[in-house]
Amino acid sequence: MDLGLEGKVAIITGGSEGIGRASAVRLCEEGAHVAICARRPEVLQEAAGMIKAQTGIDVLAVPTDVCSDEQVDRLINQTVERYGGIDILVNNAGGSRAKGFLDADDDLWREDLEIKLFGTIRCSKAAIPFMRQRGGGRIINMTTVGGKAPGQKALPTSVSRAAGINLTKSMATEYAPENILVNTICLGILKSAQWERRHQLEAPEKSLEAYYEQVGKRTPVGRIGDAEEVADLVAFLASARAAFITGTAVNIDGGAGAVV
Repeated sequence: MDLGLEGKVAIITGGSEGIGRASAVRLCEEGAHVAICARRPEVLQEAAGMIKAQTGIDVLAVPTDVCSDEQVDRLINQTVERYGGIDILVNNAGGSRAKGFLDADDDLWREDLEIKLFGTIRCSKAAIPFMRQRGGGRIINMTTVGGKAPGQKALPTSVSRAAGINLTKSMATEYAPENILVNTICLGILKSAQWERRHQLEAPEKSLEAYYEQVGKRTPVGRIGDAEEVADLVAFLASARAAFITGTAVNIDGGAGAVV
């Protein structure tokens, strides 16, 4: 299936690991020009090298903290200078924070909302003017199924992700007439650097694969998901094949979500 992504320009935040890096690989394979960003320069450059090794394509790697207006503007401007515009924005920055209500202090709340909600707002505001110049674009926001139906002690992530789902629908309604389509992917349990770190904390005596097998039993399909499976969905939503899809919140969770 031709996704029509040849020559499109994509920015992926949180692009140094997991879903972000896998999405960069997938879009490069489809012929898109890709810029990735993350806060840690050394990890970002390592990711850029891995992407080139897999695809043969150089990506633009710009160290960026999405909490900084100045750094986001630099990311956008360097992408436009190198590739001539912006067609696709994948807002993927931010990890999972899961605490009980009384255990989540004000600093944690501020940091989580700043990275996930305001980071998405900041990057989208900076990218939309360039999408308008191209006659449209795609914005894909990463959220979680917990943003629809939060579990116990899932704060502040469940709140920031719920806000991201609402933001997606609000933006989709506003920008659909300009052919800027906005969707969110609601993540379930997926292999990632975050889960690798949890493995070391929760079950260091087990192999990573044994740990993933144990965690995967929580899903109806009986396994944990792969970042590459999310990347396939990113590529589809970014493509011409998804031209009538906007304002959606698509679960990719092996059927584990409590709501559709």
